[in-house]
Amino acid sequence: MFTDNPVRPENYQRFEREIPAWFSDAKLGIFVHWGPYSVPAWAEPIGELGTIEKQHWFKHNPYAEWYFNTIRVEGSPAAAHQRDAFGGAPYDDFIDRWQAEDFDPTDVIDLVKRTGAGYFIPTTKHHDGVTLWEAPGTDGRNTVARGPKRDLIGAFAEATREAGLRFGVYYSGGLDWHFSELPPITADNQAFRRPVDAAYAEYAYAHVADLLERYRPDILWGDIEWPDAGKPSGPFSMERLFEQFYAQTPDGVANDRWGETHWDFRTSEYQNGLSVEGDGGWENCRGVGYSFGHNTREDETHLLDGPAAVKHFVDIVSRGGNFLLNVGLTAAGTVPELQRRTLEHLGAWNAVNGHTVFASRPLDAAIAAPSPADASPWVRWTRTGGAAGSHGAAGAYAHAFIDATGEVSIDGVSPAVIASSAVLADGAPIAVTRIGTTLHLTLPAPAIDGPTLVTFPLA
Repeated sequence: MFTDNPVRPENYQRFEREIPAWFSDAKLGIFVHWGPYSVPAWAEPIGELGTIEKQHWFKHNPYAEWYFNTIRVEGSPAAAHQRDAFGGAPYDDFIDRWQAEDFDPTDVIDLVKRTGAGYFIPTTKHHDGVTLWEAPGTDGRNTVARGPKRDLIGAFAEATREAGLRFGVYYSGGLDWHFSELPPITADNQAFRRPVDAAYAEYAYAHVADLLERYRPDILWGDIEWPDAGKPSGPFSMERLFEQFYAQTPDGVANDRWGETHWDFRTSEYQNGLSVEGDGGWENCRGVGYSFGHNTREDETHLLDGPAAVKHFVDIVSRGGNFLLNVGLTAAGTVPELQRRTLEHLGAWNAVNGHTVFASRPLDAAIAAPSPADASPWVRWTRTGGAAGSHGAAGAYAHAFIDATGEVSIDGVSPAVIASSAVLADGAPIAVTRIGTTLHLTLPAPAIDGPTLVTFPLA
């Protein structure tokens, strides 16, 4: 995971190809983490991945979906919480306490669609090993036999496709704390202590093959790694799973967390693995808060509010990436109110400005440069229309997203950006004065909080 320069083994090189346009155009996806960990819904909100020293991270893990690991770390606050709140009960008790009694997949996906997202990805099996469908070989440790007593992945898949969105599946191939019974991960030099043997490779293979056959996903989203025994060619090889995937979904895409096998796009997570954010397809994922799983200890101070989510989204798109924003459902199956507010705001902003974001491409920095992250005004650029890099193509536009109001100056803008006919998101003209490579304009307050859109023709 987060390898700077992965190399495809020879038996996987045949899968390499151009990223399908639908994925490059989608820009936004919604992730859902949901499992027995949603019952305790407890983690310490210490900060974002990539900003915390790893030795401290594992003992105080802010990821609520890692609860099964964290409660086994000696001296961790999570272990103390498990003793105090649940009498030290075994983790699997949460499977039966997880009832999903208020789960309405149509309601969840309706919210997803309103954000403007082009795809949706639920977790099918996280590191605790509990599957959200009746996976082969789980001996009843799944949501059909226990807890919700329902095929949750099937429900999500049906609602997603009815809404006209692309459907993906997340599968934790690298970690399964139940199957492997390995000691907890407590330090970075143990990460990620994972099962690599043939028995686990066959078990995981059967799961992903079943997901492909049942749900025909458009996206294969792996996590952590893939068992080493399942990487070479053979009857239970990841190679065979990619064959099955692309045979049934020729324009499907896979991420880069299947070990050094094959990938269509690279992934970063919060502030970790940012070196992959560059040329080629890439996607940044993060939760609305510091956790992917629902965490009752998070409040407004730990979460992206709507305007912050918009800025993060625009920044990623302006650099050529996609944004996979996660929601942690409650144990009952609802979107927590604070997370819902963020998604609703993102959707409202996209309803006004999304035509300059979705299906856009980065604007060459030689034409107009983005501002530094902490600058005022904060400015990002995209382009639409015309062939990429063809400045004079008819119908080619540069779009500036400016997080400021009142009189502002934007530096580093070449004459290829025609300032004399700029318009706001609603099509209203706006006066712009150019002095050299600096544009001067006065911005009204935006209709929806977040960066104000100004569109310019390209010469």
